[in-house]
Amino acid sequence: MGFGNLELITLQEYWWIIISLLGGLFVFIMFVQGGQTLIDKLSENETEKTMLINSIGRKWELGFTTLVLFGGALFAAFPLFYATSFGGAYWVWLSILFCFIIQAVSYEFRTKPNNFLGQKTYEFFLKINGNIGTFLLGVAISTFFSGSEFIVDSNNFVDWQNPLRGLEALLNPYNYLLGFSLVFLAKISGALYFINNIDYEKIREKAVNSIKINMLLFLFFFLGFMLWILTKDGYAINKNNFIEIERLKYFQNFIDMPIVLSMFLIGVLVVIIAVFVTITFKKTCCIKTGGVGIVLTVMAILLNVGLNNTSYYPSTTDLQSSLTIMNSSGSHYTLMTMSYVSLMVPFVLAYITYAWYSMDRVKITKEEIESKDSHNY
Repeated sequence: MGFGNLELITLQEYWWIIISLLGGLFVFIMFVQGGQTLIDKLSENETEKTMLINSIGRKWELGFTTLVLFGGALFAAFPLFYATSFGGAYWVWLSILFCFIIQAVSYEFRTKPNNFLGQKTYEFFLKINGNIGTFLLGVAISTFFSGSEFIVDSNNFVDWQNPLRGLEALLNPYNYLLGFSLVFLAKISGALYFINNIDYEKIREKAVNSIKINMLLFLFFFLGFMLWILTKDGYAINKNNFIEIERLKYFQNFIDMPIVLSMFLIGVLVVIIAVFVTITFKKTCCIKTGGVGIVLTVMAILLNVGLNNTSYYPSTTDLQSSLTIMNSSGSHYTLMTMSYVSLMVPFVLAYITYAWYSMDRVKITKEEIESKDSHNY
């Protein structure tokens, strides 16, 4: 039995699961962004700062690649969402893209000779990417729950109703909850990665201390975000395929999908365990454990908002313009063809895993950084 024999709704759900997985992987790899915000706090001199930047500099391209995969999968599987959000809310997405462009430029030119902007400028760019880029991404994803101002007509032409073109999401304080949650989660995972990847006790001690503070801040904003979505009304598809407001929709989704609820609870628990073991027992390997927890948690949240007859991109201007996996997907043929291509995903993940372990086989040391043959970002 091949993908061609599957019903359209099954293929739509299959691709939402893949996109949720890619979203979870991307949020995990944002430890690079979190690490960038900790550079000054964890270092006392240029050598220690270079150790930190070299550590995450080996991984920043993985995040960029995953972001492209995430956006590409959305474009191919759910083109109407791509047209609506990326074409309508373009100011917020361009702002996010700008933050990632200056990240790439910073790693490329920070230590280049005759660098007329100076190292400090590129280090500041890394902080913009780590703080503002991560925050804006969280705010953009939060609109999956809060909604956006757009109208989609019968010909699938999109008319964005707010001149701020996506930046109006910043006017809704509830969106800040997920934005700050992502910022502090990235800081935690960045510190966990430094502890694992850098063989230098002073940096490890400071990283552990940073986790204690950032974990408290993360829990404050994340619990606030979860309380908000679990107690708010959601956007549901009724029996007549019309969008309607349903009380406690996202809470009910977890009840109706116990597997998704289990993924969420296990993911949160695993992240907490990873942090606890790192702080209490001084373990250095918890980035992998925490990464699994992050992927499960993010994946569960995205599955909650996209499955079980839920609108994953609601319109606050016109309810019936809200996007669902049914009305925004590609054709059966498109999804079927892509599904065969998706069988390559395990091989891609295997390659990423191999590249990861190849780069991390030897820990970063002070002696390596001070060596004349060392390649520094």
